Amino acid sequence: MIEVKKIKNFEKGELEELTSATINAIQEGIGFGWIKKPAKNKIIEYWKGVILVPNRWLFVGKYKGIISGSIQVVTFSSTNEAAIFRVFIDTHFVATWARGYGLAKLLLEAAQQECKKKNYTHVILDVRETQKRAINLYEQLGFKLWGKPSGLS
Repeated sequence: MIEVKKIKNFEKGELEELTSATINAIQEGIGFGWIKKPAKNKIIEYWKGVILVPNRWLFVGKYKGIISGSIQVVTFSSTNEAAIFRVFIDTHFVATWARGYGLAKLLLEAAQQECKKKNYTHVILDVRETQKRAINLYEQLGFKLWGKPSGLS
């Protein structure tokens, strides 16, 4: 019913599925930096760009065979030797139609396993205070709050 895989190229239909899930997440306010829904072609171009960037790993989550969420791991460039031990989590989301089945947790666990395999010791992420379910998940998996920007929520 749910599965996660790391992808380097989109198979037939996957880009469209990921785009639909992204639009749902943006409309429901559960992910991404976009406040207003961008044009569909902008979202498609965003995802095409993600798989071209060598220091980004894209994992997609499927619910009933349809891509319904994602997580990205961003490694720091080789020119930033001081950051060689850490990675950053980006665009971790699950569309509303696939929530409540453990897909968000499975995505995060897959990303963490890949990080461990590649000997990264620190995983950094940020999340809005309003995303209580996400915060709860991160805390359950051992993430610790280490800072808040002043004046922001």
